[in-house]
Amino acid sequence: MTAVFPRGRVRRYVLDANALIGFFEDRQGTAAKMEDLLGEAVRQDLPLLMSAVNWGEVFYTEWRYRGEAKAREAEANLLEMPIEVIAADRERATRAGALKQKHGLGYADAFAAELAIERRAFLVTADPEFQKLGKALVVYPLPRHEK
Repeated sequence: MTAVFPRGRVRRYVLDANALIGFFEDRQGTAAKMEDLLGEAVRQDLPLLMSAVNWGEVFYTEWRYRGEAKAREAEANLLEMPIEVIAADRERATRAGALKQKHGLGYADAFAAELAIERRAFLVTADPEFQKLGKALVVYPLPRHEK
């Protein structure tokens, strides 16, 4: 399966959780790229996309590392951003499960990849794990964050 992007089509973007976590943590390189993508989404009136599973991953990660108050603050900020959250229905969960099994992705990562493939969108991520999908997925790379 090869990702195909028709000419003249507006670019769509799917956010992996680490894209927003890097934005909230003001990581060098990531924050600026995310500001550009968010600004483009507003200018084009075309929201960035995100799986509900990855939205929950952002919330959980913020809570785990920065506390409940910061997680609630992050959620409030997310609600103000031009992001459309896509539900994880049964069919999407089955496709994500297949990607996880075939390519050894993390469970939440499989939802981000599935959504990007389905919507023929760029996956915005710093995670090199997505290279396992080869040409089936087009990545908009963010700088890798070392913990």
